[in-house]
Amino acid sequence: MSESIGIIAGSGQFPRLVAEDAKAAGYGVVVCAFHGFTDPGLEALADAYTTVYLGQFDKVIDYFRKHGVRRLCMAGAINKPRALDLRPDFRAARILFSLRGKGDDALLRAIMADLEKEGFTLIQAAELSTSLLCPEGVLTRRGPSAEEIAEIDYGWPIAEALGRELRGEGCVAIKRFKPKQDERVDLPSIGLQTVRLLIEQHYRCLAVDAGKTLFFDRAEALALADKHNFCIVALTEDSFGKLRLQAKAD
Repeated sequence: MSESIGIIAGSGQFPRLVAEDAKAAGYGVVVCAFHGFTDPGLEALADAYTTVYLGQFDKVIDYFRKHGVRRLCMAGAINKPRALDLRPDFRAARILFSLRGKGDDALLRAIMADLEKEGFTLIQAAELSTSLLCPEGVLTRRGPSAEEIAEIDYGWPIAEALGRELRGEGCVAIKRFKPKQDERVDLPSIGLQTVRLLIEQHYRCLAVDAGKTLFFDRAEALALADKHNFCIVALTEDSFGKLRLQAKAD
């Protein structure tokens, strides 16, 4: 019998893509979905499927144990729920109480620590869907101009330090992996909607971390970018250094 991968599935297309790739790789797929968040069509791809309410943490753990799952991944967004949608059991209430006043990153880390304490291994969903990760380099027909390289040079370390996207009409957008993010559950992502919004807001260029950024609907997004002469570049520390040298040479 093949090993089963457990997917804690939020909203959007990511859980479906991970399930498809896991099955293609020969894994069994055991999905735990959430009422009001997960696309119900995901059930057709799963070998085992259940739906719980947010906060029913013990049910999640018992479900994966019942199906012999040892490796788990989290895929898809879970936006902040309304109070009526959240039904915390004792385990979830204990975690929430311990994190009063702390942000979403702290909550994710606490949930992961609890799952690991219960004997599960957390893996990065992108390990199963590696094609979603941004490859290094210029992804569009147009590369960054000298002016855009200079703006990336200025904004790249700032974006890392601030952990947010820099905004401003006519500017370069920079989206980076935050230093405190956990790559197993919280990779930054871009997609067709991201590119469409940036173009509508008159941005000229988007720079992201190569290998640490998920890129959904890549073909459609790049086609739209090329149509509008919009540049997308995915950088590592090495290629960022090369861009800086190129800007200085120009």
